[in-house]
Amino acid sequence: MMQIQNVTAKQLNQWIANNEAVLIDVREPAEFHTSHIQQANLVPLGIVSDDDLPNTNKKVVIYCQKGVRGNNACIKITTENEKRVVYNLEGGIAAWQTQGLPVIKGESNRLPLDRQVQITIGTCAFAGSAAAYFITPGFVVIPAILGASLLFTGISGSNALALIMAKMPWNQK
Repeated sequence: MMQIQNVTAKQLNQWIANNEAVLIDVREPAEFHTSHIQQANLVPLGIVSDDDLPNTNKKVVIYCQKGVRGNNACIKITTENEKRVVYNLEGGIAAWQTQGLPVIKGESNRLPLDRQVQITIGTCAFAGSAAAYFITPGFVVIPAILGASLLFTGISGSNALALIMAKMPWNQK
């Protein structure tokens, strides 16, 4: 039986103050180096496993940008070890920052991964629509594929383009 629980930013802040929690950030290195919660350990979603987590009596809290990847990491970890109890930070680091809680800011001026994905999809959709209008209607397949991709991402919570973008050279430390 999977043991995933959600934790609010306020509750997590209390746990950290009481030295009750270990933080695992499952975002990509570029995102982590832009900003992260103090004392967080980086273990990207693509490689995270139960073996990466410390054996401790502290609460293990997983977080990402907005909570989806964190939840996916929790599922992956508890599938590997059903006895492991993990917590997902509701709303991710975005919720943490909304509460005015502190983060370690890096020197990076990279755009967050979700914005890179939005810019890529928007550019391709615009270019495909323009090509369909000015060149040949066959180009309408480009925005159609992008729309289907966004629909799949919204339903599944899995974003293949974000995984690809995370591997780009500018997103590597």
